[in-house]
Amino acid sequence: MSTPRPLRPGPVVCVGETMAALAPDPLGPLDDAELLRVDIAGAESNVALYLADHGIPARWVSAVGDDPMGRRVRARIAAGGVDVSGVRTDPDRPTGLLLKDPGEHGTRVHYHRRGSAASALTPDLLDDPAVSGAALLHLSGITPALSRGCHALVERALRPDRPWPVSFDVNHRPALWTGRSAAVLRPLADRADIVLVGLDEAQALWGEAITDAHAVRDLLPGPHVLVVKDGARAATAFVGADAHSVPALAVRVAEPVGAGDAFAAGFLSGLLWDLPVVRALRLGHLTAASALRVGGDHGPLPAPDVVATLLATDDATWRAACID
Repeated sequence: MSTPRPLRPGPVVCVGETMAALAPDPLGPLDDAELLRVDIAGAESNVALYLADHGIPARWVSAVGDDPMGRRVRARIAAGGVDVSGVRTDPDRPTGLLLKDPGEHGTRVHYHRRGSAASALTPDLLDDPAVSGAALLHLSGITPALSRGCHALVERALRPDRPWPVSFDVNHRPALWTGRSAAVLRPLADRADIVLVGLDEAQALWGEAITDAHAVRDLLPGPHVLVVKDGARAATAFVGADAHSVPALAVRVAEPVGAGDAFAAGFLSGLLWDLPVVRALRLGHLTAASALRVGGDHGPLPAPDVVATLLATDDATWRAACID
């Protein structure tokens, strides 16, 4: 298990690709759509936006193309209160694009990001002053799937002598690993300080014999903090040798994409505020509800009085709560 790295003054720096996103409007199968809504989509920028919503200084660092979609991505994230001063503009490569295809059994995503500006990122990004001053560096398992350079960037960010603590959301996207093994995600995650992973992701990556959060902890003993999310049921945080589990809230779901990123931002906000772990998990669930209730990746947080009340309530009231 890693020795906890102390947080230091500075922003949470989220590194990773954000794309322009097209989704049917109204939501429905892409085959039947006549109108598409333009939005943005990126796991790490989602985390940055929700951190900013919680009042946590957040910076998104990446690259976009010198094109209208790249300018749109940068402007949308900046408008959410996130520092985008470390975002590079690549004159030769385009901004990535994805298409959402909602269906009866979930949303399928079609990526058009090969050769994108962000896929050309390399480890030298970590030398940029926008990164070097991080209080916490947030990464995901999406980035090493984009290119060899991006994989090398994540490897270097997780070097043993790194100056910052690293949070790592496994974020397994099978479509990005076609023809390659995603086995690298386990050693990368095991070197991070804080790790978030879904139980379903762990089963897909490391075997269906992983039946509960404790089995995931056995596979990932390195992180000082490990959070295992079990869908709409519960989330369990292992902090050192202690385990804490909090059931998920009942939520009227419009679309599930982005909820994991929102949960990560809420939980990290709780840690940065030095909340008890159970309250940090509750804040993760409350923030995830913001994403679940909207068709895009980013929705408004519940009212501050609702958040304050539910963070402080007893377990029975928490379990009975519903976010409409």
